[in-house]
Order: sequence, then C-alpha cells, then structure tokens
Amino acid sequence: MNEEIHRIKTELLDSFDEELEQQLDEDRLDELVADGMSEPMIDRKIYFRELFRLQHELVRLQDWVQYKKLKMVVLFEGRDSAGKGGAIKRVTQRLNPRVCRVVALPAPTERERSQWYFQRYVQHLPMAGEMVLFDRSWYNRAGVERVMGFCTPDQVEEFFRDVPEFERMLVRSGIILVKYWFSITDEEQEFRFRMRINDPLKQWKLSPMDLESRVHWEDYTRAKEEMLERTHIPEAPWWVVQAVDKKKARLNMIAHLLSQVPYEHVPKETIELPARVRNSDYIRHPVPPEMYVPEQY
Repeated sequence: MNEEIHRIKTELLDSFDEELEQQLDEDRLDELVADGMSEPMIDRKIYFRELFRLQHELVRLQDWVQYKKLKMVVLFEGRDSAGKGGAIKRVTQRLNPRVCRVVALPAPTERERSQWYFQRYVQHLPMAGEMVLFDRSWYNRAGVERVMGFCTPDQVEEFFRDVPEFERMLVRSGIILVKYWFSITDEEQEFRFRMRINDPLKQWKLSPMDLESRVHWEDYTRAKEEMLERTHIPEAPWWVVQAVDKKKARLNMIAHLLSQVPYEHVPKETIELPARVRNSDYIRHPVPPEMYVPEQY
C-alpha cells in the first residue's frame, strides 16, 4: 500500500511538472523585466497554488456542464501577444477535450467569404454538455478585418447592427456566453514581440500580420473602443482582463469564469477497478529489439 501511495504521489508531481515546464520560459522573461515593472509580479508559489486550486474548480465546472447538459461559449479577444493562448491553455489543461474544446479558425476561404458572416462560427457552437472556447471569434470583423481593410465600411456597420441580436439569439437558445478582452499596453506588446523575434522557440508565433499590427496600434485602439461600446450588451457583456502580468491575468480570468456559472458538486458512482481476466492459453510474444525506441536518456 505504501508503495502504491508513493506511485500516486509521483504521478501527481509529474502532472504538476507539465505546468512547471511551460512556465520555465516565462520565468526567464519575467526576470528580465521585473526591475522595470511598475507593479510587483505575483509570487510564483502563490501563482501555482492558486492555479492548481482554480483548475480543480474548472474540473468541477466541467462536470456540472456535462451533468446539467449546459452549453457554454467563451470568447477570447485581444491584441496580438496579449496572452489569450496562454490563458486558454491553462483553462483546458486538465479538462476533458470531449467536453471542453478550442476553436481557432484560419482565414475564411473563398466559399466562406460568400456566406452569411456568422455561418462558419455557428457550426462550432456547443451541443448540450459542452464548453467551447473561441481563440478569436466573429469579432475579427470589428478588429483585424476592419483595420487591415479585409472588409468594407458597410460590412463593418452591418456587423455592428447584427452582432447584438445574434448574441441575444445565442443566449435565448440557452447558451452561456462570456466575452473576454485581454488588455495590454503599447510598451508590453512591443516587448513581447521583440522577445519572440529573438527567441528561436517562439519565432513561429510571429506572422506578417502580427508585425503589421504594430504599425496600426492606434487604429486597433480606435476599433477596439468602438467594438466595446457598440457590443457591450446586458445579455452578453464584455469583461476586460488586465493582462500585462500574464500570471495575474490567468488567475483573475479563471476565477471570474468560474463565477459565471453557479455550479455544484456532481454526484458520482464509486469506481471500482475490475480484475484482469487471465487466460491459461494466452502466451505473450516478445517484441523484436529493433522495434524499440533507443533509450538515450
């Protein structure tokens, strides 16, 4: 029994190490900028303690969504490098991908551009018992498409007329809709872009569109301000996440997300591991040595 408990503890530590490994790079960057930050960063031990606690609550929320057959949609919007992807990763890290899935759509195809604007997003909406996280959403039209000239002023105005009613329809249909805008400063975005440029492991995150967004910082700001003003409705309000400190942003966002659904404990049946069936006529054949992956470590 003691050996089994030791194995269980070891497995739990390995699970926590997954998060620690993801954090190594960020800790290195944090140390570089700590002296220049106006506010102290959250203590690392507090961060991990709270993150694991909140992720445990996310599992309980997931169970409740599945148990009550709820439908939940969470939108993640913000400037390039604002931390949307990192926040989504921490939300989904310990959840069942069959219950909670991420939608990150590429640029629309020629066929999709000829469809009703919301059509390609509708097909990804959740069924009962699902949570869907949109890593960017239909608000592309109010942001990048508008700023970069991928749509006309008339199309933008049509979007602003349609999106409040579209979201009211979603809510009336029973979907729980939560919208987050991750907010960072001009200086912070420039720093994160420069770090990506100089980090071979993160250069893939920089696209020509990302670099172009630096030129259009003020245009994006104006577009964001109008978007928040015209689409902040009682049925689906916007929630702004202060995201200069990525750790605080993740904790604050997850804690807020949990507050949006009054979830409860889900009763579960006791799980018993069945005994393995052993057949006397079964003989396990050895695997040829050449098929094994070389053990370099």
